[in-house]
Amino acid sequence: MIIRSNTELRERYDDLKAGDSFIGILSYKTLKHRVLIDLLERGVRFFPSALSQTLGRSKVAQALAFRQWMLPHTLIITRRFDLMHAINVYKEQGIHGVVTKEDGLQCGFGVHRWDDVEAVYNQASFQAIFYPFVLQPFVENYTDVRVIIAGDYHEAYVRKNEHNFRMNLTVGGTSRPHNLAEEHLALCRRVMERGKFPYVHMDLLIDEQGQAYVSEAALNGGMKGARIARSDLDVLKTAILEKMAGAF
Repeated sequence: MIIRSNTELRERYDDLKAGDSFIGILSYKTLKHRVLIDLLERGVRFFPSALSQTLGRSKVAQALAFRQWMLPHTLIITRRFDLMHAINVYKEQGIHGVVTKEDGLQCGFGVHRWDDVEAVYNQASFQAIFYPFVLQPFVENYTDVRVIIAGDYHEAYVRKNEHNFRMNLTVGGTSRPHNLAEEHLALCRRVMERGKFPYVHMDLLIDEQGQAYVSEAALNGGMKGARIARSDLDVLKTAILEKMAGAF
């Protein structure tokens, strides 16, 4: 049995068994992870994968799974002790400015810049920051590149905002097409393989030396600046998922 909507999934939930498939993004809001565990234990397959759906919604989970491709000294902060440890690590490395990323927030709204980790610790101590979150060094000069990959199709574009380090196109940023280097495309595909992403919207941070690091990845994302229309991309994505489900 193949389920293709959350409405049908709710209706047939108790009937699902090993070998059945669900095509689509699981909703269920606060119950999502519990539903994933339940259905995975029953042998139900997900397209996109349950792993990609989990990673795509969580910056903290991505920092755990993709940390080898992220900025050096990217840390997951779950409690005060982690911040105390981070103060030592960053000072030893001569790192001053830092960035925090709130879990679950998109479009740059959960990204904050700080003068140092001490400032983060002070705010967290007064419960102005909610755990868990991601802590990274702030990079002053870099190129922000959005990459879209769906099967054989891929494109990339640079995002720039002269007045906001977040480079968000929805709040005044601009974009231009970018010729993605082969090694950077290969990096994206390695990350996709690790996270079992059938397709991806991925952000790369490229430093002045040309070294690329993964900022974040998602199954869906903003497309302002993309050459392909969202409707055409959705057709590609659907075809990929149907082909994957039909292979079983």
